[in-house]
Amino acid sequence: MIENCVERRPARASAGFDEATSLQMVTRLDSKQSATRRLGGAAALALSLVLAACSAPPKDDPNSQASLDKLYSEAKDDLNSGSYDRAIKSLERIEGRAAGTLTAQQAQLDLAWAFHRSGERAQAISTLDRFIKLNPSSPAMDYALYMKGLVNFNEDLGLFGRLANQDVSERDQQASRDALLAFRQLVEQFPDSRYAADGRIRIDYITNTLAVYEVHVARYYFNRGAYLAAANRAQQAVQEFQRAPAAEEALFIMSQSYDKLDLQNLRDDARRVLEKSFPNSAYLSGNYDGGKKSWWRFW
Repeated sequence: MIENCVERRPARASAGFDEATSLQMVTRLDSKQSATRRLGGAAALALSLVLAACSAPPKDDPNSQASLDKLYSEAKDDLNSGSYDRAIKSLERIEGRAAGTLTAQQAQLDLAWAFHRSGERAQAISTLDRFIKLNPSSPAMDYALYMKGLVNFNEDLGLFGRLANQDVSERDQQASRDALLAFRQLVEQFPDSRYAADGRIRIDYITNTLAVYEVHVARYYFNRGAYLAAANRAQQAVQEFQRAPAAEEALFIMSQSYDKLDLQNLRDDARRVLEKSFPNSAYLSGNYDGGKKSWWRFW
């Protein structure tokens, strides 16, 4: 009987332990399930936010090729319609956003043209100089040189158009000389360029114009009795533009100026060159009126 009692007591104690343990385990399981449900809800919310963000329409990237193409198209429309100020702003944005690309190169060239058309010659030249410096191997280099020549050439035409209203001593031929350098660089570096033929024509025109201008200055000094200045300026015209038609009168002014200065040897040398280079020259008759008629007048 004692053994049975000993055996039953542990049995009752074991039964009580199992109930308590089971209760605790159930409680813990419920807690874990609640936590799992909370985590699952949070994960579901995060996933829904991610999906919502992915499904939202993307914002336009101002640096994307599509945005740049659209902006460039608008700039071209402004250029074609003469809205140069708006075109300049758009092209400057394109140049900044597409730096280092062919799109940026094209924007630079169009920007230079817009500056030129709006009367901003200095800005146009600065833009072209920057293009030439940064893109020495660009396929559009010949066009950049051609445009630089044109910008200076047109400035020069404006200068000659105002010639009669401006004193000769106040005029500057730098724009004309810059145009000549640009066109020469074009035909020397790109002889087969589509712009080379026109560049050669402009080179001849500018060369003759500069020679005529130098002779005009020499004549200006001669008529005012500044014979040494007249001789020096005429000599400069002969040395720099010896193949230009104006060299004929330059040689004659040299001869006449040296005669006034009583420099007979120099006078005879100048006349000898005149006779050899222009044997049929009208100036050899000695009927020089001092160039009273302005060289730019044809009537």
